[in-house]
Amino acid sequence: MAKLKAHYVCQACGSDHSRWQGQCPDCAEWNTLVQESAAPTVFSQKHDLSTGGRAIELVGLDAEVALPVRVSTGIAEFDRAVGGGIVPGSAMLLAGDPGIGKSTLLLQVAAAVASAGKGAVYVSGEEAVDQVRLRALRLGLGAAPVKLASVTSVRDILTTLQGENPALLVIDSVQTMHSDLIEGAPGTVSQVRASAQELIRFAKERGTALILVGHVTKDGSIAGPRVLEHMVDAVLGFEGERSHQYRILRAVKNRFGGTDEIGVFAMEGAGLAEVPNPSALFLTRRDDPVSGTAIFPALEGTRPVLVEIQALTVRLASGATPRRSAVGWDSSRLAMLLAVLEARCGVSFATAEVYLNIAGGYKLQDPAADLAVAAALVSALSERPVPAEAVVMGEVALSGEVRQAAHTQLRLKEAAKLGFEEAWVPGGVEAKGIKVARFGQLRGLVEKVTGR
Repeated sequence: MAKLKAHYVCQACGSDHSRWQGQCPDCAEWNTLVQESAAPTVFSQKHDLSTGGRAIELVGLDAEVALPVRVSTGIAEFDRAVGGGIVPGSAMLLAGDPGIGKSTLLLQVAAAVASAGKGAVYVSGEEAVDQVRLRALRLGLGAAPVKLASVTSVRDILTTLQGENPALLVIDSVQTMHSDLIEGAPGTVSQVRASAQELIRFAKERGTALILVGHVTKDGSIAGPRVLEHMVDAVLGFEGERSHQYRILRAVKNRFGGTDEIGVFAMEGAGLAEVPNPSALFLTRRDDPVSGTAIFPALEGTRPVLVEIQALTVRLASGATPRRSAVGWDSSRLAMLLAVLEARCGVSFATAEVYLNIAGGYKLQDPAADLAVAAALVSALSERPVPAEAVVMGEVALSGEVRQAAHTQLRLKEAAKLGFEEAWVPGGVEAKGIKVARFGQLRGLVEKVTGR
């Protein structure tokens, strides 16, 4: 028998190489190539794949098929993030930083599904059964009829579930699972791919909703092969800073619903509590206006969230190099806004350090926040506060033009509902129930803030 040739698989991107290298040529990561044995692949012209198989039924687009009925977990914020409830037979991947609350959230979801009369199985490859039960008691879920197991063998899991038909199966985590059909240690690319494939096949055949917990790397991406994200129906990211109370469940991929929907939770002593009004987490109510702050109505999926943008400028002695720092905002976009303010509006930050922060640890990527960031910067530099009852939004072009934001009416409606009386928006925007100040150029905003 011919000796099997070893090959090396990158644990970061899944690329295959014939020899070991210190750096992966495809993803440029260091020390990620791991040796795996490969079975020889034989290609022969005698094997014709067009014969010998079974004929499958082809269905047209207009075929009458029953649409999947979603299963509500009873946790409204979780249901919102996944598109309205769990779809039977779907496979979801939940990833997040260590200690962020993934296991806590899924234990609460499993308990809610089981308490509703539907079967729920929670399999942990990282904790013993008693550890999971202790967490359930701390969360007040000790009486929930959730079936627990602590095992890492995929074969043992699927054999046990042959006599079960649970509505929900939670695997915590997929990086700890092991398939005896593939050589290699748990967590390697081949093991993660093979284990996930077997679990997903079981979910599709039985109509069981499957949730896989995934680890993340130090840069925040999901560990393991990228194909894992393509295999599942939905990819959920659990975000938040461990030092902050809130957590955000964000859908970045969803075959059964919209993307970028979020569910907001607050970490409390009894677990994760739902936050139906997330704007209250990111806003600071003050009796007196403070310079360097502006309120921006962000949009997450179909949910408006009002966040506070904070700016601070510090004058430096001549000759010192000013520092620019941004938390929760793209530092490159901050540099662009500073350049537009100087070139188009005559506002110079050359002799001042600039610090920008999004309150509550929130992370903004919406270009419509440009105008609010500019208002906070000018307010901090001139020490003239933006009115506390005003919200600001609009995209700023390099020419200094202020452009409209998407879903403006939805944002303004949320602002009016929370008691804001004025909105600083691009020209041409109409609104009901709230006073509007329009700006066609960034210079107009600067004049409004400074009072010139």
